[in-house]
Amino acid sequence: MIGLQPLKIAKSYLRQAEARLKDARDALSEGNYPYAVRLSQECVELSLKAALKAVIIDYPKIHDVSDVLEVVSERFPECFRAEIDFLCESSKILAKKREINLYRGEEAFLAPEDVISGEDTSDAVERAIRVCSSCKKFINGIESGGLKNAFALT
Repeated sequence: MIGLQPLKIAKSYLRQAEARLKDARDALSEGNYPYAVRLSQECVELSLKAALKAVIIDYPKIHDVSDVLEVVSERFPECFRAEIDFLCESSKILAKKREINLYRGEEAFLAPEDVISGEDTSDAVERAIRVCSSCKKFINGIESGGLKNAFALT
């Protein structure tokens, strides 16, 4: 069974992810696209790190943890593994959008608002919603005991 401390940390990360998701939705509705993209990326990052922490996997201190998630996918139950491709793809896409948002415009003397479109932002927020939801279901399943025997920690 998973120790209580990693699960406590995972739940804390998930709460932070949900707060960022709420703010990302608000930023999207206000037309603050660069901020919504950044918050969506942070939501995905924290959600995935919560899932990794829940199964006691160390991860690098970087924004995109998709490589680690792919390598350790067997540590997750089938219901979560079914989402791994989307989770990894979203992490990669949003990490790249974060970089574009923060740095590419500077090179061309563009404001962040000139680099990120409403369509890009809507996609980022939708990805964050799905990733956060998948990770929340997984962590809640562990907490409720429904997934306690779904994988072995060796």
